[in-house]
Amino acid sequence: MQPETPGAPHRSRSSMTDLGPRIASALVMAGVALGLLYAGALPFTALILIVALVMSWEWGNVVRGAGIDAVLVVHGILVTAAVILAALGYAALALIALIAGTFIVGALRFGEKARLSAVGVMYVGLPAVALIVLRSGVEPYGFRAVLFVVLAVIATDTLAYFTGRGVGGAKLWPSVSPNKTWSGLIGGITGAALVGAAFAYTIGSASVVRLALIGLALGLIAQGGDLAESSLKRSFGVKDASSLLPGHGGLMDRMDGVVAAAVLALLIGLAVNIHEPSRALLLGY
Repeated sequence: MQPETPGAPHRSRSSMTDLGPRIASALVMAGVALGLLYAGALPFTALILIVALVMSWEWGNVVRGAGIDAVLVVHGILVTAAVILAALGYAALALIALIAGTFIVGALRFGEKARLSAVGVMYVGLPAVALIVLRSGVEPYGFRAVLFVVLAVIATDTLAYFTGRGVGGAKLWPSVSPNKTWSGLIGGITGAALVGAAFAYTIGSASVVRLALIGLALGLIAQGGDLAESSLKRSFGVKDASSLLPGHGGLMDRMDGVVAAAVLALLIGLAVNIHEPSRALLLGY
């Protein structure tokens, strides 16, 4: 057995101290998000816009070390335009706005950190548009499609955490995220697959196997999104995107899995039925 490092007891006490605020803030966030998701497309769009603007600010903090600068203003304006266009049913125009924003931000930051500043427009805007398009689907599929994505990501994160701590084993990518293990990854995507299977039973006419496989895919890409955001922060020597959420860091730290999973879910739905992607995601037609 290896000797305990001097800092270990302090870290343990710190983790226990952070647990209460972490759980409380998680419950508040979940309650607000679920309430606005259930309330309808318009309240949910308002939530997405707020989250997207905060994430735009956090992206600037991580990549440029800036608070509010000209790049952030342009970033926020173009993301806002994309969100509004998507909410009005013009998803293609929303995508054009994001592409334009990417080039404009890159031009504003020509040279140092231009590429990552430009990538931030897509990183924030694409999942925002994807979630709005999914929520705008014919009811009850719009509500259920977004709920499916969110629950798949939550199951992935939760089971990855507990499986990784309980089973341990080989590290997944120690240079990027030292605490993640292969056992955690397997546990996480298994949890997402179970969410998909459970959703199929609640819908009735959906294929259990199909939604379980989609859930597994969402869990896998959510873990990839988590690792990508960890890699970004590590490259800039940043622990959290911000200190906005007690015990959680910033919204980017909480939304990294949803960012990737939302885009994949919309692509799956569009590949099946471009006119009703929410229903297509769940039912396969």
